Amino acid sequence: MAGFFITGTDTGIGKTWVTLALMRFLQAKGLSVIGMKPVASGCFRDDGELRNEDAMLLMKNASLSVDYEKLNIYAFEQPVSPHIAALADGKIVNIATIVEKCRLLEALADCVLVEGVGGWEVPLNAKERVSHLACALKLPVIMVVGMRLGCLNHAFLTHDAMIRSGVSCHGWIANGIDPDFLCLEENLETLKSGLSFPCLGVIPHCTNLDALGAVNMDEKVFFQGISLRNLA
Repeated sequence: MAGFFITGTDTGIGKTWVTLALMRFLQAKGLSVIGMKPVASGCFRDDGELRNEDAMLLMKNASLSVDYEKLNIYAFEQPVSPHIAALADGKIVNIATIVEKCRLLEALADCVLVEGVGGWEVPLNAKERVSHLACALKLPVIMVVGMRLGCLNHAFLTHDAMIRSGVSCHGWIANGIDPDFLCLEENLETLKSGLSFPCLGVIPHCTNLDALGAVNMDEKVFFQGISLRNLA
């Protein structure tokens, strides 16, 4: 086992913050961890180079120094779906290239967390979606559920699509993105009873990264059936 693929029920539900919390959780277990966001749109220019805020956070919180270009393979300026942004830049997202770069990172660290872009079925090119990337990487998938109105529908649809894809569904993490979300506990119980893979942890609403700690994880559930290199 070399890592996990982090997907979400939608865009803007906190995949990056959950990935950072997972990085801290694994680092606290004595593992070296690298975070990778291979495809990102809505990038900004820094000294002429395209950079993505989420990818920069993953780079800064990694256990070892890795060049930005190895973590964010495809960076696009327009804040639109990757396949549209790539077309505007005259590029095509190649899944095989991402898999190759990920395998190189796996040789450097105990665990690589690969954050997807948008939701499970976001198009990456004319024929392939995020789901195809997850299948090609052959990493267990962790689904992030942004706890807000509509999360039940999005979570169940994503769950069913993941099952159909044939990926290894490791579990899901609830992320408290809406501080005023009504009936949080009731929604959590609905998800726990309706999803076929386990809840790994819950991240409460957090307003800044300084207050973000590691995921309050059920370690027995999280590590069941997996073996990470150099796990203490």
